[in-house]
Amino acid sequence: MTEHPPVIVHPPSSTGGRRVTVHGQIVGLAHGRGDVAEFLRRAGLCEPAEDITLDDPRLVEWRGGDLDDWPIPPA
Repeated sequence: MTEHPPVIVHPPSSTGGRRVTVHGQIVGLAHGRGDVAEFLRRAGLCEPAEDITLDDPRLVEWRGGDLDDWPIPPA
């Protein structure tokens, strides 16, 4: 069985944002990189948020796009 990193950023939602889970628990809906960094900081995975490397595959798995893929919410 393949082990996943502790953080999973799920595919973009059609209504805007991406669900984020930490150790299998939903921690929130991110609307950009800053939200993901803050969720990791709150989970105690990184301090301070500015030092978080969101493109580290050992820490974050990006599904349905990478850290630059953010949906535009419907108007």
